[in-house]
Amino acid sequence: MRAILLIDHGSVKPEANHMLDCVANLLQSMVGPDVVVRAAHMELAEPLIPKGVDACVEAGATDVVVFPYMLSPGKHSTRDIPRIVAEATRKYPGLRVRVTPAFGVHAKLAEVIAERAGVEIVGDSADCTHCWNVDGKVGTCGDACCAKSAARESVSVEGASVRS
Repeated sequence: MRAILLIDHGSVKPEANHMLDCVANLLQSMVGPDVVVRAAHMELAEPLIPKGVDACVEAGATDVVVFPYMLSPGKHSTRDIPRIVAEATRKYPGLRVRVTPAFGVHAKLAEVIAERAGVEIVGDSADCTHCWNVDGKVGTCGDACCAKSAARESVSVEGASVRS
């Protein structure tokens, strides 16, 4: 069974942490009962990543897709989360784990911004084969660039295989 583990930074503000639970519930309703959706925080709030991994496995997951619920491919989403996930999954040797890029550059995010700003979308920006970087170099917006190839190389972190 596949699971999606949403991970944010975590906050001292309970309402910020609660929002991730709301997103997890929304996603769960969208993907249906055949996919487990759980939420965890990198720090500052419970559940932390190891408990989030445990919750996925306890729900029957054999394949966990970890999604850093962060906008940019900064150090937390590219280094800290993969490292913590690798440590947390070491006790589950048969568990398949993949860490996705952060949100990054994506037309659906731009649509949300336009909607919240009350601005009508007049152009067609949903084509992720086009690079939106001002210099036009495809993939230079980082790992989360929607124009970059979806294929990711496996990264081994101290014995645990985590795809990023």
